[in-house]
Amino acid sequence: MTGNHQSLVLVLFSVFVAVTLGITTWAGRNRHGSTEEFYTGSRLFSPVENGLAIAGDYMSAASFLGISGLIALFGYDGMLYSVGFLVAWLVVLLLVAELVRNCGRFTLADVLAARMRERPVRIAAGTSSVIVSVLYLVAQMVGAGSLVALLLGGTGSAAQTWTVIGVGALMVVYVSLGGMRATTWIQIVKAVLLLVGTLVLGVLVLVRFGGDVNALLRSAADNSGFGAAFLAPGLEYGGSWTDRLDFISLGLALVLGTAGLPHILSRFYTVPTARAARRSVVWAIGLIGGFYLMTILLGFGAAAIVGSDEVRESNEAGNTAVPLLALNLGGGPDSTGGPVLFAVVAAVAFATILAVVAGVTLSSSASVAHDLYASFRRKGAKQRSEVAVARVAAVGIGVVAIGLSLLSGGLNVAFLVGLAFAVAASANLPVLLFTLFWRRFTTRGAVWSVYGGLVPAVALVVFSPVVSGRPTSMFPGADFAFFPLENPGLISIPLGFVAGWIGTVSSSEEPDEAKHAETEVRSLTGAGAV
Repeated sequence: MTGNHQSLVLVLFSVFVAVTLGITTWAGRNRHGSTEEFYTGSRLFSPVENGLAIAGDYMSAASFLGISGLIALFGYDGMLYSVGFLVAWLVVLLLVAELVRNCGRFTLADVLAARMRERPVRIAAGTSSVIVSVLYLVAQMVGAGSLVALLLGGTGSAAQTWTVIGVGALMVVYVSLGGMRATTWIQIVKAVLLLVGTLVLGVLVLVRFGGDVNALLRSAADNSGFGAAFLAPGLEYGGSWTDRLDFISLGLALVLGTAGLPHILSRFYTVPTARAARRSVVWAIGLIGGFYLMTILLGFGAAAIVGSDEVRESNEAGNTAVPLLALNLGGGPDSTGGPVLFAVVAAVAFATILAVVAGVTLSSSASVAHDLYASFRRKGAKQRSEVAVARVAAVGIGVVAIGLSLLSGGLNVAFLVGLAFAVAASANLPVLLFTLFWRRFTTRGAVWSVYGGLVPAVALVVFSPVVSGRPTSMFPGADFAFFPLENPGLISIPLGFVAGWIGTVSSSEEPDEAKHAETEVRSLTGAGAV
């Protein structure tokens, strides 16, 4: 990329940042400083607006950059992410969306506290939500670093480091000044840009092959270096028994993890009714489904047009497959169209990252302020102090996420999100389902369920090849990876359910039948919901 072309991309970056900061300023002037405004935007968004915002929150750098990159490198096996991310929304629609909207106010812990002793479940759920959010943020920032490093001169460069720091600083500004209202509108703008961008690229890929999908797949197989095996299952997850177990583990995490993601659950509180929450999910499923079809097309298009070896040479994890595809579709780096299309795609990808990190940071800072801080707050403290704590928490979470992102620069962003999904499915989903559907569930069961899934999930990641033992690990020079799987979901998700069951049956506490009945009626009918 020449200096002029780099300048074009940076101008587009700057335009989007300026627009989003303008949205944040506008939203900041139109709020009255209450916790409900800061966390939910006063619940004034329509199902269509919230559906777009959910799609914008969910269609992250992992989807746009990571999944397409995995498909470009591993073909059929890379499509697991597209399928898993989409199928997960059936769990959200059928089991979670309306019930969570009726039972809670701002966070997951509100649902648990409706029928449990408040302090222990808020501490447990708040801790889990923050850890899941930080893992998710790391993936987005790694994607941003890979993207700008490609633009400005290679991986591992100072540009990658400063990009991660810059994204972290921007997300703190968005959350601190604008709250949920600004974050939602940023996500809506980003969703529209991303859907249009992927559609245009998908059409250009099909035009290149005359609309013949079979020709596209044959060319992808030929240029992948693997031949027909590229289009068959098993290239990435079909080798040893550990690869096959990793496949199962990843599938479980992707399908079950969405319903436990804090930033997704918080979106159901931004609409006025449970019916609106359900309709929001239906809109989101349609938008997200179309998007994931495009990621499959772009992944195979990158393998066919750019070539798997060139993608891998640019970024070992495949995170730059789509920008390279755009560069080629526009005519190559020496043309005018190639750098322009690359610039547009890079700016859309950067917009994607900024919007998602704002949403995740808001939900995690809400967990710190509304759950953790509120559990230790002096009685009678002023309401505005909780919002102030949320803003400070956004800064702290940003610093932690930046540090971890700088250590994880060589990992695929879709893979990193898979880890966040595994932790969410292990710690948050079991306790949520038990609370909503099990009459005998107790406070001890809730606390044990959260920690029984959270601690094993995090520990297994720490002692897995993700952190040490391989050249692509976070610490390639060390080796303390005694757990062979890269994704802990196969072990940690069942442990979360088992721990909740053991905690309940071993507890001497009698379940509060009145609270359960109240929660059941409220969750199913919306009576008494905020």
